[in-house]
Amino acid sequence: MGQHQTNMSLDNTSRLGTQGPDELVPSRYAVMVGEIEVLVISDGVVTPPAESMATNADPAVRGAWLDDMFLSRDAFDWALNAVVVRSGGQTILIDSGLGVEVPDFPRAGHLVHRLEAAGIDLASVTDVVLTHMHFDHVGGLLVDGVKERLRPDLRVHVSAAEAKFWEAPDFSRTGMPPALAEVARSASKRFLKAYRGQLRTFEEEQEVAPGVVVARTGGHTPGHSVVRLTSGGDRLIFAGDALFPVSFDHPEWHNGFEHDPEEATRVRLRLMRELAETGAWLVSTHLPFPSVGRVAAAGDLYRWVPAWWDY
Repeated sequence: MGQHQTNMSLDNTSRLGTQGPDELVPSRYAVMVGEIEVLVISDGVVTPPAESMATNADPAVRGAWLDDMFLSRDAFDWALNAVVVRSGGQTILIDSGLGVEVPDFPRAGHLVHRLEAAGIDLASVTDVVLTHMHFDHVGGLLVDGVKERLRPDLRVHVSAAEAKFWEAPDFSRTGMPPALAEVARSASKRFLKAYRGQLRTFEEEQEVAPGVVVARTGGHTPGHSVVRLTSGGDRLIFAGDALFPVSFDHPEWHNGFEHDPEEATRVRLRLMRELAETGAWLVSTHLPFPSVGRVAAAGDLYRWVPAWWDY
């Protein structure tokens, strides 16, 4: 993928490589995929219950894994990453973070502020791609005043299966607490009402911009999708919620937010196999920021190999 470009500009400004005065840690990381510009943006951190990472695991085994990773057995910090892509004159936002959907997660919901800090005007976004419509992926678009700042001709790409599912969602196979299920139901309903006129649905896959293809995987949600970037022999996959930190050690563990856990396991194994065979870069919503790395085969499993930060 060539060198990481830490001062890359998505909108011909010089602000992208600068650190905001109120940011204690980096919140964006830029890379090039051939000629495609990619910026990973941290929306912050959410802190779900630890059991949500492995609802079908033996509690003792899950606890041992958390101990080995120096993580709390009660709740753990889960990164929340979104991506901005520039290709063919289009500026594409992939997912939008939490917004203000869950007050119990006050350390997330920073996407709009961090886009601004990176010099990205909401009005410059031509396309939004949603990997799926859980509240921590659509919430940023529901923040008061955001829709009014977006272009009236904005295109919002989401799989047809995803849009259909959230018209009458079924949470019976998830491990979501009732309160969070209600947040998910409410957020998706408000999103569909606000953006229905701008939806551009697809069945299996759609090329959003040159070298930018969104493809439905299912599993996590019926219409969950990943985004594949290809340019000049370089590849990157934004995996959304198909892969979690625990997936490399225990791909068989069911995440509590998965609507079809068995299919979600099959999806992540296929995706890890593809990543290992192609050498593509991986970015995923909940891998630790900046979540740029590769996947390598490790016996019957796979291992995560984070990229060396390029300063």
